[in-house]
Amino acid sequence: MTKVISAAKAAELIQDGSTVAASGFGLSCWAEEMGIAIEERFLQTGHPKNLTVMHASAVGNRRDKGMTHLGHEGLIKRWIGGIAIASPGMAKLIEEDKCEAYNLPQGVITQLYREIAGKRPGVITKVGMETFVDPRVEGGKMSPSTKEDIVKVIELEGEEWLFYKSFPIQVGLIRGTVADEKGNLTLEKEGLHMEVLPIAQAVRNSGGIVIAQVETVAKNGTLNPKDVKVPGILVDYIVVSKPENHFQTENTYYNPAFSGHVKVPVENIDTIPLDERKIISRRTAVELVPNTILNLGVGIPVNVATIAAEEGVSDQLILTTEAGSIGGVPASLKDFGHAFNSEAIVDHDAQFDFYDGGGIDLSVLGLAQTDEYGNVNVSKFGTRVAGCGGFINISQAAKKLVFAGTFTAGGLEIKVENGKLQIVQEGKAKKFIKKVQQITFSGSYAAKVQQPVVYVTERAVFELLDGKVTLTEIAPGIDLQTHILDQMEFEPVISPDLKEMDSAMFEEHWGKLKSIINGKN
Repeated sequence: MTKVISAAKAAELIQDGSTVAASGFGLSCWAEEMGIAIEERFLQTGHPKNLTVMHASAVGNRRDKGMTHLGHEGLIKRWIGGIAIASPGMAKLIEEDKCEAYNLPQGVITQLYREIAGKRPGVITKVGMETFVDPRVEGGKMSPSTKEDIVKVIELEGEEWLFYKSFPIQVGLIRGTVADEKGNLTLEKEGLHMEVLPIAQAVRNSGGIVIAQVETVAKNGTLNPKDVKVPGILVDYIVVSKPENHFQTENTYYNPAFSGHVKVPVENIDTIPLDERKIISRRTAVELVPNTILNLGVGIPVNVATIAAEEGVSDQLILTTEAGSIGGVPASLKDFGHAFNSEAIVDHDAQFDFYDGGGIDLSVLGLAQTDEYGNVNVSKFGTRVAGCGGFINISQAAKKLVFAGTFTAGGLEIKVENGKLQIVQEGKAKKFIKKVQQITFSGSYAAKVQQPVVYVTERAVFELLDGKVTLTEIAPGIDLQTHILDQMEFEPVISPDLKEMDSAMFEEHWGKLKSIINGKN
């Protein structure tokens, strides 16, 4: 019996009340044909309904593709995910409290699939301690109707841990490049591996069905077994996609440099103009040490790699992405998670094993809301639900952590002249506030484990010292009272050794990073 069926037929196999797990990062490994078919069936018949959907990453293109297809009242009963912001329809459903919603750390979700596959009780980890995921804080609940506690605190060997409980999954939606007639699945044109194998194993061992979207079906026996990522014994049905529903990334149909089929020149990376982003990125780069294993978050943090290239120290860095790439040059936001010229691409869950165990020497993440205790919020603002993604895993486990971002938000304008910084127009929103709305990063936990934490802005540098945000550096040309203290909702500790940031960082040409890094050998 052939395993190849239409997406519409596959959608009819999904029963009301099922738990559905989907692979994906942007549009990588996401079964867009199935998203469309499920949505169309629901709009026409009202079924399937009351689904629990589960995904680890941002699944969508932030517009009309991805998990947003499932963002309909009645279709979804419960959302368990890492990020909602890439799927506007789903985010809207959560924000309007039309479904239960749990935001869990990205790495935990990827690892939970393995525990479900092995019929183990769940994931036991420190990840999420003292953040909004901790049941003593919010338990990961993102909407008022969300009541059940699905995260617990347990004691093991005299230590506290968070326990994320396993549960059966009835449907798995995965994607690859080619499947043979038996369902053996390859991923050669995908830029990432994601968690396609753990999902397939979890669903199969839960007694469910696995539906795989592919570009092409091959004859049995023609695939190299080493190319097969998911064996056919785990795949129940194959859906062949239209080209427009098989994008490699959020915005790129296919780039062979992401899948490792070609190496492209990256020496001519565009430089950054001398603005607040460049100043922040230069000062952040000072924290680098030789042969740093590095993770860069989205936004300003990615520019650290550009500064390293400008300064001729790219060979001193080993850049990684949480999606699984190691080495190479991470792509920008439109292709986030991918990398040009990767040295290796590992499975999503395996990358988080490495991260959670302290494998990252330095992580640079975005700076959003920050309070006097060093807590950072990037996951929820007012009613707007963004999600934590891999932020909690990465920020909690990195040997050293830098939060990089502008001091204020919304209309900030600066001018750099003669090695000094001028604030032309202040941002409308303060980012250093009395209390963050949601604790995505816990300053108190970082203080307990003695994790070095630095907060870098265009005009000031802070460190988390003795559990308090402490001002340690100020930019040349900046007035302490007017430009810093008056723009904060709390008064930071001011270091007795407060110093001025190097004025060379505020010149068109810097040229000092190589000597700074080499001086740390």
